Order: sequence, then C-alpha cells, then structure tokens
Amino acid sequence: MSVRRAIAQQAVEQRFDQLDRNGDGKITRDELPAQAFFQRLDLDADGVITKPEALEAVRKGALKGMRAPTGTATEGSSIAAAQSAKPSPAEPPVREGPKPVRPGDHGIGRRIGDVTFKDVAGESRSLAAIADSQIVVFAMTSTSCPISRKYLPRLEELVAANGDGIAWILVNPVASDKLPDMKAAAGRFGTRATYVHDPEGRLAAAVGAVSTTDAVVLGRDRTIAYHGAIDDQYGFGYAIDAPRRRYLADALAAIRAGDVPAVAATEAPGCVLDRPVADAATADVTYHGRISRIVERHCAECHRDGGAGPFPLDTYDDLVAHAPMVREVIDRGTMPPWFAAATPADPETGRVHTPWANDRSLAEAEKRDLLRWLAGGRPAGDPSDAPVAHQYPEGWHIGTPDAVFEFADPVVVKATGVMPYKTVIVETHLPEDRWVRAIEVQPGDRDVVHHALIHLAGAEEQADDPRDAAAEERGGFWGEYVPGQNTLVYPDGFAKKLPKGARLKFQMHYTPNGTATTDRTRVGVIYAKEPPRHEVRVAGIVNARIAIPPGAADHREAASLRLPFDATIMGFLPHLHVRGKACRYELIRADGTRTTLLDIPRYDFNWQLLYRLHEPLPLQAGETLVFTAWYDNSAGNPANPDPTKTVRWGPQTFDEMHLGYVEYYVPGAVPGEVQPRRPRRRQ
Repeated sequence: MSVRRAIAQQAVEQRFDQLDRNGDGKITRDELPAQAFFQRLDLDADGVITKPEALEAVRKGALKGMRAPTGTATEGSSIAAAQSAKPSPAEPPVREGPKPVRPGDHGIGRRIGDVTFKDVAGESRSLAAIADSQIVVFAMTSTSCPISRKYLPRLEELVAANGDGIAWILVNPVASDKLPDMKAAAGRFGTRATYVHDPEGRLAAAVGAVSTTDAVVLGRDRTIAYHGAIDDQYGFGYAIDAPRRRYLADALAAIRAGDVPAVAATEAPGCVLDRPVADAATADVTYHGRISRIVERHCAECHRDGGAGPFPLDTYDDLVAHAPMVREVIDRGTMPPWFAAATPADPETGRVHTPWANDRSLAEAEKRDLLRWLAGGRPAGDPSDAPVAHQYPEGWHIGTPDAVFEFADPVVVKATGVMPYKTVIVETHLPEDRWVRAIEVQPGDRDVVHHALIHLAGAEEQADDPRDAAAEERGGFWGEYVPGQNTLVYPDGFAKKLPKGARLKFQMHYTPNGTATTDRTRVGVIYAKEPPRHEVRVAGIVNARIAIPPGAADHREAASLRLPFDATIMGFLPHLHVRGKACRYELIRADGTRTTLLDIPRYDFNWQLLYRLHEPLPLQAGETLVFTAWYDNSAGNPANPDPTKTVRWGPQTFDEMHLGYVEYYVPGAVPGEVQPRRPRRRQ
C-alpha cells in the first residue's frame, strides 16, 4: 500500500468513527443526513454503511466530483477535513492568563526551611522569626516588570484587607531595579509589609517562585499552601477591567479557615525568573519534614481515625507498619484513586497543567520522594518540622445543614457474600421548592457502604417498583457518596433544585465485611439564600441495549447525547460495573471536529469518581457528547461473575451498565431536560 493511500484510508476510518455516533460499526441515514453522499457510499443499498463499505466506495472514486457539505468529506485525504480545518497553532498563544497547575508540581505541601534576608532599609530578617505560627505571604514584585507594576495597587488592597495574622513579604528578585524606586514602592505599604531586594534570587528560589507576579503562601507550619497568580486581571498580551478570579484572596480566606484552597496552584504570567533547580537528593527526606505532608495531602482524608479508609496512615508508626502495601498501590497506580489519563508535563517547566480541579494524582517529585523513603531507612526526622495537624470537621463537612433527610428504618447488611443493590425512598415533606447549594451524604456504617446515588423519585414510585432504570439514569443523580467524595458544594449563584414534596431515592451498594450490621444513611443540605443565577443539573448518557458477548476481553459500546439547548459542562462521572475496563467522553462540534474530554484507560468500579473541570466547558445546542466504554467479559477478568454469559444492562453488580453522567449548568430555568440520543437497535 502506498503512503498516500494509507493516509487516505486512515482519514476515511477517522471520519467514519466520527459519524458512527453510537459506535455500532454502521452509519445510518440519521448519522449521515446528506442523502447524495449516503447513496454513493451505501454500495449494497441496504440502508446502512459499514466501514469496509465506505473504504471500498472511496477507493472506487464514488465521491469524486462531489462538493462536501459542512462536516462531510469527498476524498480520502479530505474525509477528515473537519478535523484538519482548524489546526492547533504550533507556537504559544500571544494572549495567556494564569493556568491551573497540578499542586504537587508547584511545591504545594513542601516545607520551607529557615532563610535570612535584608529588607530595603538594611534590617536583617529571618523566616523563622517572622513565621512564628502565622501565615506568611511571599509576593514577588518588580519596579521594572510592566505586569508586576500593574499589580502593585492590588497588593496594597490585599495587604490592607488581610493584615491581621498574616505577614506580607514583598520580594523583588530583579537585580537591576533601582533602590529609590523600590523604596518608593515599599513606602506605599508602610509597616504593613516587608519589602526585600533579592538581587541574586536566593529568597525567590527558596520559595520556588518563577515569575515577578508569583505569590507563595505558607501556612502556620511553613508549608506551602498556595502558589500562583494574584488574580487574572493582567497577563501576557491582555488586560481586563476587573478580575474574574481572585486566586490569592480566595486562597487566603480558605487557609485562614483551616481549609485547602479550591485552586491551590496556578502559573502567574509575569517577567520570568531563573527556575529553581529541583533538589533531586532524597537522602535528607524525612517523615516530619516531607513525607507527612505528602500523606496529609493525598491519603489522610480517608486513611485516618474515623475516615473511610481501612486503616489510618496519619502517624509515622501507621505509615511504617503499612509501608509495603503503600508501595504496592502507588507502584500499581491505584492510590491515590485517580484514573484520568495523565496530562503530559510541560517539557520546559516539568509542570502539569491539569484540567481537573480535584486532581488527586501524585506529582512525579512526590511519588519519587515517597517511594524512596518507603524503600529506604524511613527516617523520622525532627518532630519540630512536623506540619500542624489538619483538623477534620466533626459531623458535617459542609457545615450545619439546614435540613437532614435519613432512612426511616435501618437496612440490615449481612456478614458475608454479595448483596443486591438496595433502594430506599426518603420523604422530604418540603412545603415549597428549595434551591440547594451544598449536599453531603453520610453513610450510617462507612465500613459496608460501597457507594450511594440519590435520584429524585416520582410521586407514586415505590422502592421496589419495576420501573425503567435506564430512563431514570438519563435524568442523572441528585447526590452521591463514594469513599473520599461525599459532598457537592457549589459556588455562589449556582444551586440544584429540590422540588416541593420531593422524594429522595437512595440507590445503595453494600459490601459485607465479615460482620453483620445495619445502616441508616442520611443526606444533609444547605439552602441557597436566593434563587441562583445558574441551575446545576446532571444528565446520563445511556446505552441500555448493551450486549457483551461471552469471553469478550475488549468489547466496545457507545452512546451519545445531542444537546437541545446551550449548556456549560462542569464535570463527568462514569459508571460501569465490574466488567468495565476503560471509558472515554468525547465532544463532536457542529463542524464535525471530535475532541476527547476525559479519557480513563483503566476504570476501577471501586471508585465512582466525579472528575470536575477547572474551567467549565460551554457547549452549544446541536453539539454531541459521546460516551464510549470497553468491557472485559473474559475469564481473565478476576472480578467477572460469569464469563460464559452474554451480559446486558441491569442494576446489579453481576449485570452491566453503560452510563456516563455529565454535570452541567444552565442560566436560570430552561424548559425540558437534556435527553440522550437512544442507540439504534442492533441489526
């Protein structure tokens, strides 16, 4: 085969896969409404086009002389014209604002040792003396960098508004900046901030700063809690009238409240500094100075006394006792639980620009240090270097709920074996519609609740009604619980609707653990003070006609959802059962271009994770979301209940599901709900 012909064939196959929206290996007239094109490709005139048929038609020149409509191709090399119509530029964009960075790649969780320096008045200072159990902000600045100069008034505002309990250190790392200019800048802050000239960049390097607009915030234990931009008002090639995101102010509010910032790390467009040389040596890595902070960020939320994990890891003795198992799950990539395909690191900076706001993955430096420490002598280090212990809230993470809805009667969970899904309906008796801005699901017995999904039940629906489960799933979940993820909290102006007289339908998956017990799961809610600007909804992309053949090790199924109105995507939650091995969300734009939104090459049923976008994705009516999943129904899948049977849709674990939830919002109320395109029946 010639190179040209191979390229043409690849293009035809790519375009075929774009048009084959339900992934059944055939193109119907609905999927290719341009009838003239359809007739020329449908060689056997049976009303469907297969991939071999399309390849043969193009090879025979069936489309020559035809002019392609939008999103349709004529020749082999142009059949993917929609994909190639707008190539990505090879060069960086001329306009660029702050980009989220995976926290571990930007120093989050690193302890800063003591460092000494002099302010512009010549007075010697030390970080140890300044920190002294208070928050410290290192704000890079410069009197010559144009973006940095624009941010000086904003720094004045922040220092004035956040002076109590916070030490502000303004660091100018530009050697050629003039002393009179720096003193004038320092005078604008008076005694509320310390201005330091750092001509050799030692102080900037010590805290990991990489630009003249960087801000690095240390918690009360000298641990980096935020590293990034002040806000997004100014950047490379642009300026706007007011910031849309106030990263530093929001981070300070969270840190003062004892919380983790929602956005802990971003790049900060400014004059670039020499990048700090990464310290590859790990001989001096100790538990108290480094490892405890990694464990706190990535493990202790579940692995602590009272947490959902099977054993605690929040002390030195606990971590050492479980060191072999910790090494095993990190090596296998099953912990921390995060299964989205890895985002490639920037080749120059080594940082990962993760699109996910809740990315749990370990940075390479964190993984390296943790694994080497576990495999080596496991030194404890100096207890005085230990971080301040994180205080997990007692009771409700979302704060005191406005209302709590709980099972009326406990569910009996047996000691051994497998339990079918249990459905429980809870009445709310709400006298009117309410808008909910925070939801938290709390299992009665965390040891046996694998996960829980809450739907809104119909007025007459009973727990054991033989209703169309697929239709219910298309309407999406209202609340959810999985270990390590049991809250849905929305920013001001966003909320979910809880209708008058709502009935909550809990779908419970119990996993017996050797001891008989009972469970009374509950959900707490906090109401919005006023109707929201945006209503948060969830839709399910469902293929209820799946049929996974016996012994199939890599069976593909797909379904799609065509948007009937404009919507903005917030996140994704895929749901398969124990035969599910991989899945993917894709977007088909109106021009036919196809983009992968979330790729999960290794799906784990044990973790029903919500993948929340940093930047919500606006979509237009008529665009299509595609959810594709691959299943392993072979004897090589150790979780497979029966590799000899054809597996179809069903609610129990021994059945399968093909369900891709999509969390989105719309402005105000929009009539109707997003409904997915139903897969066509197999021929």
